[in-house]
Amino acid sequence: MQTVSDLYKKKRVDHWNKVAEKMDTWKSMGTYYHKRLTEIYKLLIPLGQKVLDIGCAQGDLLSALEPSEGVGIDFSHEMIKRGNLKYPTIQFIEADAHDLSEIKMKFDFIILSDLINDLYDVQTVFLQIKNLVSPHTRIIINTYSRLWELPLRWVERFGLTKPNLQQNWLTVEDVTNLLHLADMEVIAHWEEILSPLSIPLIDVIANRFLVKIKPFNVLALTNFMVAKPSPNIIARAEEPIVSVIIPARNEAGNIPQIMLRVPEMGRGTEFIFVEGHSHDNTYAVIESEISKHPERNCKLFRQTGKGKGDAVRIGFDKAEGDILMVLDADLTVQPEDLPRFYEALTSGKGEFINGVRLVYPMETKAMKFFNLVGNKFFSLAFSYLLGQPIKDTLCGTKVLWKSDYERISANREYFGDFDPFGDFDLLFGAAKLKLKIIDLPIRYRERVYGTTNIQRWKHGWLLLRMVIFAAWRIKFV
Repeated sequence: MQTVSDLYKKKRVDHWNKVAEKMDTWKSMGTYYHKRLTEIYKLLIPLGQKVLDIGCAQGDLLSALEPSEGVGIDFSHEMIKRGNLKYPTIQFIEADAHDLSEIKMKFDFIILSDLINDLYDVQTVFLQIKNLVSPHTRIIINTYSRLWELPLRWVERFGLTKPNLQQNWLTVEDVTNLLHLADMEVIAHWEEILSPLSIPLIDVIANRFLVKIKPFNVLALTNFMVAKPSPNIIARAEEPIVSVIIPARNEAGNIPQIMLRVPEMGRGTEFIFVEGHSHDNTYAVIESEISKHPERNCKLFRQTGKGKGDAVRIGFDKAEGDILMVLDADLTVQPEDLPRFYEALTSGKGEFINGVRLVYPMETKAMKFFNLVGNKFFSLAFSYLLGQPIKDTLCGTKVLWKSDYERISANREYFGDFDPFGDFDLLFGAAKLKLKIIDLPIRYRERVYGTTNIQRWKHGWLLLRMVIFAAWRIKFV
Protein backbone atom coordinates (compact mmCIF):
# COMPACT_ATOMS: atom_id res chain seq x y z
CA MET A 1 0.00 0.00 0.00
CA GLN A 2 1.36 3.39 -0.99
CA THR A 3 1.86 5.96 1.75
CA VAL A 4 1.02 9.66 1.51
CA SER A 5 4.72 10.41 0.95
CA ASP A 6 4.91 7.81 -1.85
CA LEU A 7 1.96 9.41 -3.63
CA TYR A 8 3.46 12.86 -3.14
CA LYS A 9 6.75 11.69 -4.67
CA LYS A 10 5.10 9.89 -7.61
CA LYS A 11 3.06 12.95 -8.53
CA ARG A 12 6.19 15.10 -8.59
CA VAL A 13 8.33 12.58 -10.46
CA ASP A 14 5.68 12.41 -13.19
CA HIS A 15 5.45 16.20 -13.26
CA TRP A 16 9.21 16.80 -13.62
CA ASN A 17 9.58 14.02 -16.19
CA LYS A 18 7.05 15.87 -18.35
CA VAL A 19 8.82 19.19 -17.79
CA ALA A 20 12.13 17.58 -18.83
CA GLU A 21 10.62 16.33 -22.09
CA LYS A 22 9.58 19.89 -23.01
CA MET A 23 12.72 21.72 -21.91
CA ASP A 24 14.29 22.11 -25.36
CA THR A 25 11.28 24.03 -26.63
CA TRP A 26 10.49 25.91 -23.41
CA LYS A 27 10.97 29.66 -23.62
CA SER A 28 10.20 31.45 -20.40
CA MET A 29 11.03 34.37 -18.19
CA GLY A 30 12.96 31.87 -16.05
CA THR A 31 15.91 31.94 -18.46
CA TYR A 32 17.25 35.22 -17.06
CA TYR A 33 16.38 34.22 -13.49
CA HIS A 34 18.47 31.05 -13.73
CA LYS A 35 21.32 32.95 -15.37
CA ARG A 36 21.39 35.35 -12.42
CA LEU A 37 21.26 32.44 -9.94
CA THR A 38 24.27 30.90 -11.66
CA GLU A 39 26.21 34.17 -11.38
CA ILE A 40 25.53 34.28 -7.63
CA TYR A 41 26.54 30.66 -7.06
CA LYS A 42 29.77 31.18 -9.01
CA LEU A 43 30.64 34.03 -6.63
CA LEU A 44 29.97 31.80 -3.62
CA ILE A 45 31.75 28.63 -4.79
CA PRO A 46 35.37 28.72 -6.01
CA LEU A 47 36.36 26.63 -9.01
CA GLY A 48 37.56 23.08 -8.46
CA GLN A 49 35.46 22.14 -5.40
CA LYS A 50 33.63 18.93 -4.53
CA VAL A 51 30.00 19.92 -5.08
CA LEU A 52 26.74 18.05 -4.51
CA ASP A 53 23.62 19.51 -6.15
CA ILE A 54 20.43 18.03 -4.67
CA GLY A 55 17.54 18.51 -7.07
CA CYS A 56 19.98 19.19 -9.91
CA ALA A 57 17.51 18.78 -12.83
CA GLN A 58 19.68 18.41 -15.95
CA GLY A 59 22.78 19.79 -14.21
CA ASP A 60 23.13 23.24 -15.80
CA LEU A 61 24.03 24.99 -12.52
CA LEU A 62 26.38 22.23 -11.36
CA SER A 63 28.27 22.22 -14.65
CA ALA A 64 28.66 26.01 -14.60
CA LEU A 65 30.46 25.77 -11.22
CA GLU A 66 33.27 23.67 -12.80
CA PRO A 67 33.68 21.33 -9.83
CA SER A 68 36.63 18.97 -9.36
CA GLU A 69 34.00 16.36 -8.49
CA GLY A 70 30.38 17.13 -9.26
CA VAL A 71 27.50 14.91 -8.15
CA GLY A 72 23.92 15.68 -9.15
CA ILE A 73 20.89 14.09 -7.46
CA ASP A 74 17.39 14.15 -8.93
CA PHE A 75 14.41 11.80 -8.73
CA SER A 76 13.31 12.54 -12.31
CA HIS A 77 14.55 9.84 -14.68
CA GLU A 78 14.14 12.16 -17.67
CA MET A 79 16.19 14.92 -16.02
CA ILE A 80 18.99 12.48 -15.18
CA LYS A 81 18.96 11.12 -18.73
CA ARG A 82 19.31 14.62 -20.17
CA GLY A 83 22.07 15.45 -17.70
CA ASN A 84 24.13 12.41 -18.64
CA LEU A 85 23.92 13.39 -22.30
CA LYS A 86 24.78 17.07 -21.74
CA TYR A 87 27.47 16.79 -19.05
CA PRO A 88 29.37 13.48 -19.17
CA THR A 89 31.98 14.65 -16.61
CA ILE A 90 29.34 14.98 -13.88
CA GLN A 91 28.11 11.98 -11.91
CA PHE A 92 24.32 11.92 -12.00
CA ILE A 93 22.38 9.75 -9.55
CA GLU A 94 18.68 9.08 -9.82
CA ALA A 95 17.55 9.21 -6.20
CA ASP A 96 15.09 10.83 -3.83
CA ALA A 97 16.55 13.64 -1.69
CA HIS A 98 14.88 12.01 1.33
CA ASP A 99 17.28 9.05 1.05
CA LEU A 100 20.91 9.86 0.23
CA SER A 101 22.36 6.65 1.69
CA GLU A 102 23.85 5.70 -1.69
CA ILE A 103 26.32 8.61 -1.45
CA LYS A 104 29.44 7.85 0.61
CA MET A 105 31.75 10.84 0.02
CA LYS A 106 32.08 14.21 1.75
CA PHE A 107 31.59 17.51 -0.10
CA ASP A 108 32.94 21.05 0.07
CA PHE A 109 29.60 22.52 -0.97
CA ILE A 110 26.06 21.12 -0.97
CA ILE A 111 23.47 23.03 -3.02
CA LEU A 112 19.69 23.04 -2.65
CA SER A 113 18.57 25.52 -5.27
CA ASP A 114 14.81 26.16 -5.47
CA LEU A 115 14.29 22.72 -3.97
CA ILE A 116 12.99 22.91 -0.41
CA ASN A 117 9.67 24.49 -1.46
CA ASP A 118 8.98 21.25 -3.36
CA LEU A 119 10.01 18.71 -0.69
CA TYR A 120 7.66 16.47 1.27
CA ASP A 121 9.77 16.63 4.45
CA VAL A 122 12.50 19.29 4.59
CA GLN A 123 13.83 18.17 7.97
CA THR A 124 14.45 14.63 6.74
CA VAL A 125 16.46 15.94 3.79
CA PHE A 126 18.56 18.13 6.09
CA LEU A 127 19.20 15.10 8.33
CA GLN A 128 20.39 13.13 5.28
CA ILE A 129 22.93 15.87 4.56
CA LYS A 130 24.58 15.35 7.99
CA ASN A 131 26.37 12.25 6.69
CA LEU A 132 27.92 14.11 3.76
CA VAL A 133 29.66 17.00 5.54
CA SER A 134 33.10 17.76 6.93
CA PRO A 135 33.98 20.73 9.19
CA HIS A 136 34.48 23.10 6.25
CA THR A 137 31.38 22.04 4.23
CA ARG A 138 28.96 24.82 3.32
CA ILE A 139 25.28 24.18 2.57
CA ILE A 140 23.84 26.81 0.24
CA ILE A 141 20.09 27.18 -0.11
CA ASN A 142 18.02 29.52 -2.20
CA THR A 143 14.25 29.55 -2.03
CA TYR A 144 11.41 31.78 -3.19
CA SER A 145 10.17 34.50 -0.85
CA ARG A 146 6.60 34.10 0.36
CA LEU A 147 5.83 37.59 -0.96
CA TRP A 148 6.11 36.18 -4.48
CA GLU A 149 3.66 33.33 -3.94
CA LEU A 150 0.72 34.94 -5.76
CA PRO A 151 2.75 36.67 -8.52
CA LEU A 152 4.44 33.39 -9.41
CA ARG A 153 1.11 31.60 -9.63
CA TRP A 154 -0.15 34.23 -12.08
CA VAL A 155 3.05 33.98 -14.12
CA GLU A 156 2.56 30.19 -14.37
CA ARG A 157 -1.05 30.65 -15.53
CA PHE A 158 0.14 32.71 -18.48
CA GLY A 159 2.75 30.08 -19.36
CA LEU A 160 5.73 32.38 -18.75
CA THR A 161 7.63 29.96 -16.50
CA LYS A 162 7.88 26.25 -15.83
CA PRO A 163 4.83 25.02 -13.92
CA ASN A 164 5.15 23.95 -10.29
CA LEU A 165 2.89 21.80 -8.17
CA GLN A 166 1.65 23.08 -4.82
CA GLN A 167 4.61 24.47 -2.89
CA ASN A 168 5.83 24.84 0.68
CA TRP A 169 6.33 28.52 1.43
CA LEU A 170 9.10 28.73 3.99
CA THR A 171 10.36 31.87 5.68
CA VAL A 172 14.02 32.38 6.57
CA GLU A 173 13.06 31.69 10.19
CA ASP A 174 11.37 28.41 9.19
CA VAL A 175 14.47 27.20 7.34
CA THR A 176 16.81 28.34 10.12
CA ASN A 177 14.78 26.31 12.62
CA LEU A 178 14.73 23.20 10.43
CA LEU A 179 18.50 23.43 9.94
CA HIS A 180 18.94 23.77 13.71
CA LEU A 181 16.89 20.61 14.26
CA ALA A 182 19.28 18.82 11.89
CA ASP A 183 22.39 20.14 13.71
CA MET A 184 23.16 22.81 11.12
CA GLU A 185 23.66 26.50 11.83
CA VAL A 186 23.10 29.48 9.55
CA ILE A 187 26.13 31.70 8.94
CA ALA A 188 24.56 34.26 6.64
CA HIS A 189 21.32 35.00 4.81
CA TRP A 190 20.42 37.72 2.35
CA GLU A 191 18.07 38.58 -0.50
CA GLU A 192 18.64 38.44 -4.24
CA ILE A 193 16.78 39.29 -7.47
CA LEU A 194 14.25 42.09 -7.62
CA SER A 195 13.70 41.77 -11.36
CA PRO A 196 13.37 38.20 -12.71
CA LEU A 197 13.06 39.65 -16.23
CA SER A 198 15.90 40.75 -18.48
CA ILE A 199 15.24 44.48 -18.94
CA PRO A 200 18.34 46.38 -20.13
CA LEU A 201 19.84 48.54 -17.38
CA ILE A 202 16.80 48.02 -15.11
CA ASP A 203 17.80 44.45 -14.25
CA VAL A 204 21.37 45.49 -13.39
CA ILE A 205 20.26 48.36 -11.14
CA ALA A 206 17.58 46.24 -9.47
CA ASN A 207 19.56 43.03 -8.99
CA ARG A 208 23.04 44.34 -8.23
CA PHE A 209 22.21 47.42 -6.18
CA LEU A 210 18.62 48.02 -5.06
CA VAL A 211 18.06 44.47 -3.78
CA LYS A 212 21.02 44.95 -1.38
CA ILE A 213 19.51 48.11 0.16
CA LYS A 214 16.63 48.53 2.60
CA PRO A 215 13.68 48.70 2.08
CA PHE A 216 13.97 47.30 -1.47
CA ASN A 217 15.44 44.00 -0.24
CA VAL A 218 12.08 43.14 1.37
CA LEU A 219 10.61 42.77 -2.13
CA ALA A 220 13.28 40.32 -3.36
CA LEU A 221 12.22 37.15 -5.13
CA THR A 222 14.85 34.85 -3.61
CA ASN A 223 16.23 34.26 -0.13
CA PHE A 224 19.78 32.89 0.03
CA MET A 225 21.14 31.09 3.10
CA VAL A 226 24.56 29.61 3.88
CA ALA A 227 24.80 27.05 6.68
CA LYS A 228 27.48 24.86 8.22
CA PRO A 229 27.54 21.73 10.39
CA SER A 230 27.17 22.43 14.10
CA PRO A 231 30.31 21.73 16.16
CA ASN A 232 28.66 18.86 18.05
CA ILE A 233 28.54 16.64 14.94
CA ILE A 234 32.20 17.19 14.01
CA ALA A 235 34.91 15.41 16.00
CA ARG A 236 38.63 16.18 15.70
CA ALA A 237 41.19 13.44 16.24
CA GLU A 238 43.62 15.26 18.55
CA GLU A 239 44.58 18.62 19.96
CA PRO A 240 46.11 20.94 17.37
CA ILE A 241 49.54 22.58 17.28
CA VAL A 242 49.44 26.40 17.45
CA SER A 243 51.61 28.84 15.48
CA VAL A 244 51.75 32.40 16.85
CA ILE A 245 52.90 34.85 14.16
CA ILE A 246 54.50 37.98 15.60
CA PRO A 247 55.23 40.80 13.11
CA ALA A 248 57.81 43.06 14.76
CA ARG A 249 59.07 46.43 13.54
CA ASN A 250 60.86 48.71 16.02
CA GLU A 251 59.65 46.59 18.95
CA ALA A 252 62.95 45.65 20.67
CA GLY A 253 61.67 46.63 24.11
CA ASN A 254 58.64 44.29 23.90
CA ILE A 255 60.33 41.06 22.79
CA PRO A 256 61.41 39.78 26.25
CA GLN A 257 57.83 40.09 27.54
CA ILE A 258 56.47 38.20 24.53
CA MET A 259 58.78 35.26 25.25
CA LEU A 260 57.68 35.18 28.89
CA ARG A 261 53.95 35.84 28.51
CA VAL A 262 52.70 33.88 25.49
CA PRO A 263 51.25 30.67 26.99
CA GLU A 264 51.64 27.16 25.64
CA MET A 265 48.48 25.95 23.88
CA GLY A 266 47.27 22.69 22.37
CA ARG A 267 49.93 20.05 21.65
CA GLY A 268 52.54 22.77 21.41
CA THR A 269 53.06 26.41 20.54
CA GLU A 270 55.36 27.65 17.79
CA PHE A 271 56.64 31.26 17.81
CA ILE A 272 57.25 32.79 14.38
CA PHE A 273 58.87 36.23 14.52
CA VAL A 274 58.93 38.25 11.30
CA GLU A 275 61.12 41.34 11.68
CA GLY A 276 60.34 44.18 9.28
CA HIS A 277 63.12 46.70 8.53
CA SER A 278 63.43 48.03 12.11
CA HIS A 279 65.42 51.16 12.95
CA ASP A 280 66.26 49.77 16.38
CA ASN A 281 67.88 46.42 17.25
CA THR A 282 64.67 44.35 17.15
CA TYR A 283 66.23 41.55 15.09
CA ALA A 284 69.22 41.19 17.42
CA VAL A 285 66.99 41.19 20.51
CA ILE A 286 64.80 38.44 19.05
CA GLU A 287 67.91 36.35 18.31
CA SER A 288 69.13 36.89 21.86
CA GLU A 289 65.78 35.98 23.43
CA ILE A 290 65.48 32.83 21.35
CA SER A 291 68.90 31.70 22.61
CA LYS A 292 67.83 32.40 26.20
CA HIS A 293 64.67 30.26 25.86
CA PRO A 294 65.62 26.94 24.24
CA GLU A 295 62.43 25.45 25.71
CA ARG A 296 60.42 27.59 23.26
CA ASN A 297 59.89 26.49 19.67
CA CYS A 298 60.91 29.68 17.85
CA LYS A 299 61.66 30.75 14.28
CA LEU A 300 62.90 34.13 13.06
CA PHE A 301 62.63 35.59 9.56
CA ARG A 302 63.52 38.92 8.02
CA GLN A 303 60.72 40.55 6.09
CA THR A 304 61.49 41.00 2.40
CA GLY A 305 58.53 43.21 1.44
CA LYS A 306 56.77 46.03 3.24
CA GLY A 307 53.77 46.33 5.54
CA LYS A 308 52.31 44.17 8.27
CA GLY A 309 50.22 42.21 5.75
CA ASP A 310 53.37 41.03 3.98
CA ALA A 311 54.92 40.04 7.33
CA VAL A 312 51.83 38.06 8.34
CA ARG A 313 51.77 36.19 5.03
CA ILE A 314 55.44 35.26 5.44
CA GLY A 315 54.71 33.96 8.93
CA PHE A 316 51.66 32.00 7.82
CA ASP A 317 53.60 30.40 4.97
CA LYS A 318 56.40 29.32 7.34
CA ALA A 319 54.03 28.07 10.07
CA GLU A 320 53.78 24.35 10.74
CA GLY A 321 50.90 24.51 13.22
CA ASP A 322 47.25 23.60 12.65
CA ILE A 323 46.06 26.94 14.08
CA LEU A 324 47.41 30.35 13.03
CA MET A 325 47.36 33.29 15.45
CA VAL A 326 48.48 36.86 14.85
CA LEU A 327 49.87 38.74 17.86
CA ASP A 328 51.10 42.30 17.41
CA ALA A 329 54.51 42.79 19.01
CA ASP A 330 53.38 46.08 20.61
CA LEU A 331 51.56 44.02 23.32
CA THR A 332 48.50 46.27 23.23
CA VAL A 333 46.62 42.94 23.16
CA GLN A 334 47.67 40.84 26.13
CA PRO A 335 49.27 37.48 25.23
CA GLU A 336 47.43 35.93 28.16
CA ASP A 337 44.18 36.34 26.15
CA LEU A 338 45.32 33.99 23.36
CA PRO A 339 43.93 30.80 25.01
CA ARG A 340 40.46 32.34 24.79
CA PHE A 341 40.90 32.61 21.01
CA TYR A 342 42.14 29.00 20.96
CA GLU A 343 39.07 27.79 22.85
CA ALA A 344 36.63 29.72 20.63
CA LEU A 345 38.18 28.15 17.52
CA THR A 346 38.70 24.57 18.71
CA SER A 347 35.23 24.37 20.28
CA GLY A 348 33.71 25.17 16.89
CA LYS A 349 32.01 28.34 18.09
CA GLY A 350 33.68 30.15 15.21
CA GLU A 351 36.02 29.50 12.30
CA PHE A 352 37.63 32.94 12.20
CA ILE A 353 38.09 34.57 15.61
CA ASN A 354 38.43 38.34 15.39
CA GLY A 355 39.70 40.39 18.35
CA VAL A 356 37.57 43.39 19.40
CA ARG A 357 39.04 46.38 21.22
CA LEU A 358 35.90 48.51 21.28
CA VAL A 359 33.85 46.81 24.05
CA TYR A 360 35.81 47.29 27.25
CA PRO A 361 37.08 50.74 28.34
CA MET A 362 40.58 51.46 27.00
CA GLU A 363 43.52 52.86 28.85
CA THR A 364 43.79 56.62 28.31
CA LYS A 365 46.43 56.59 25.56
CA ALA A 366 45.61 53.23 23.99
CA MET A 367 43.76 54.76 20.99
CA LYS A 368 43.42 58.36 19.84
CA PHE A 369 39.93 59.81 19.38
CA PHE A 370 39.97 59.97 15.56
CA ASN A 371 41.36 56.44 15.38
CA LEU A 372 38.43 55.29 17.53
CA VAL A 373 35.90 57.10 15.33
CA GLY A 374 37.51 55.62 12.21
CA ASN A 375 37.42 52.11 13.65
CA LYS A 376 33.73 52.38 14.50
CA PHE A 377 32.88 53.70 11.02
CA PHE A 378 34.79 50.93 9.25
CA SER A 379 33.24 48.33 11.56
CA LEU A 380 29.74 49.39 10.52
CA ALA A 381 30.72 49.54 6.86
CA PHE A 382 32.35 46.13 6.78
CA SER A 383 29.61 44.45 8.83
CA TYR A 384 27.21 45.55 6.09
CA LEU A 385 29.53 44.59 3.25
CA LEU A 386 30.58 41.20 4.58
CA GLY A 387 27.17 40.12 5.84
CA GLN A 388 28.37 39.18 9.34
CA PRO A 389 28.64 41.44 12.41
CA ILE A 390 32.24 42.64 12.76
CA LYS A 391 32.71 45.17 15.53
CA ASP A 392 36.44 45.85 15.07
CA THR A 393 38.14 45.38 11.73
CA LEU A 394 41.58 46.66 12.68
CA CYS A 395 42.41 44.69 15.82
CA GLY A 396 45.64 42.89 14.99
CA THR A 397 44.77 39.63 16.75
CA LYS A 398 43.05 37.20 14.41
CA VAL A 399 42.95 33.40 14.69
CA LEU A 400 41.96 30.72 12.18
CA TRP A 401 42.73 27.17 11.07
CA LYS A 402 45.68 26.86 8.73
CA SER A 403 43.56 24.78 6.32
CA ASP A 404 41.11 27.69 6.04
CA TYR A 405 43.96 30.17 5.52
CA GLU A 406 45.24 28.01 2.67
CA ARG A 407 41.82 28.25 1.03
CA ILE A 408 41.83 32.03 1.53
CA SER A 409 45.29 32.21 -0.01
CA ALA A 410 44.26 30.05 -2.97
CA ASN A 411 41.42 32.49 -3.73
CA ARG A 412 43.39 35.70 -3.07
CA GLU A 413 43.47 36.50 -6.78
CA TYR A 414 39.78 37.48 -6.57
CA PHE A 415 40.66 40.53 -4.45
CA GLY A 416 44.33 40.99 -5.36
CA ASP A 417 47.19 42.27 -3.19
CA PHE A 418 45.47 45.42 -1.91
CA ASP A 419 45.96 45.42 1.86
CA PRO A 420 49.22 46.50 3.56
CA PHE A 421 47.79 45.70 7.01
CA GLY A 422 46.69 42.11 6.38
CA ASP A 423 43.49 42.49 8.42
CA PHE A 424 41.20 43.02 5.46
CA ASP A 425 42.91 40.44 3.29
CA LEU A 426 41.96 37.86 5.92
CA LEU A 427 38.49 39.26 6.68
CA PHE A 428 37.51 39.54 3.00
CA GLY A 429 38.81 36.05 2.28
CA ALA A 430 37.01 34.56 5.28
CA ALA A 431 33.76 36.31 4.35
CA LYS A 432 33.93 35.14 0.74
CA LEU A 433 34.44 31.53 1.90
CA LYS A 434 31.53 32.04 4.32
CA LEU A 435 33.60 31.11 7.36
CA LYS A 436 31.78 31.80 10.60
CA ILE A 437 33.37 34.98 11.97
CA ILE A 438 33.17 35.49 15.74
CA ASP A 439 34.10 38.67 17.60
CA LEU A 440 36.06 38.15 20.82
CA PRO A 441 36.30 41.22 23.10
CA ILE A 442 39.69 41.93 24.67
CA ARG A 443 41.20 44.67 26.84
CA TYR A 444 43.26 47.06 24.74
CA ARG A 445 46.26 48.54 26.52
CA GLU A 446 48.67 51.44 26.05
CA ARG A 447 52.03 50.82 24.46
CA VAL A 448 54.89 50.62 26.95
CA TYR A 449 57.61 50.81 24.28
CA GLY A 450 57.91 52.53 20.91
CA THR A 451 55.33 54.33 18.78
CA THR A 452 52.60 53.13 16.45
CA ASN A 453 53.44 52.30 12.82
CA ILE A 454 49.96 53.45 11.71
CA GLN A 455 49.71 56.76 9.81
CA ARG A 456 46.18 57.87 10.65
CA TRP A 457 45.16 59.97 7.63
CA LYS A 458 47.18 58.17 4.96
CA HIS A 459 45.99 54.76 6.07
CA GLY A 460 42.47 56.04 6.75
CA TRP A 461 42.17 57.10 3.10
CA LEU A 462 43.47 53.69 2.05
CA LEU A 463 40.84 51.98 4.19
CA LEU A 464 38.11 54.10 2.63
CA ARG A 465 39.29 52.95 -0.79
CA MET A 466 39.07 49.38 0.48
CA VAL A 467 35.46 49.93 1.54
CA ILE A 468 34.63 50.95 -2.01
CA PHE A 469 36.64 48.04 -3.38
CA ALA A 470 34.86 45.55 -1.07
CA ALA A 471 31.48 46.96 -2.03
CA TRP A 472 32.25 46.34 -5.69
CA ARG A 473 33.79 42.87 -5.21
CA ILE A 474 31.56 41.45 -2.45
CA LYS A 475 28.27 43.27 -2.03
CA PHE A 476 27.12 44.78 -5.32
CA VAL A 477 28.04 41.99 -7.74
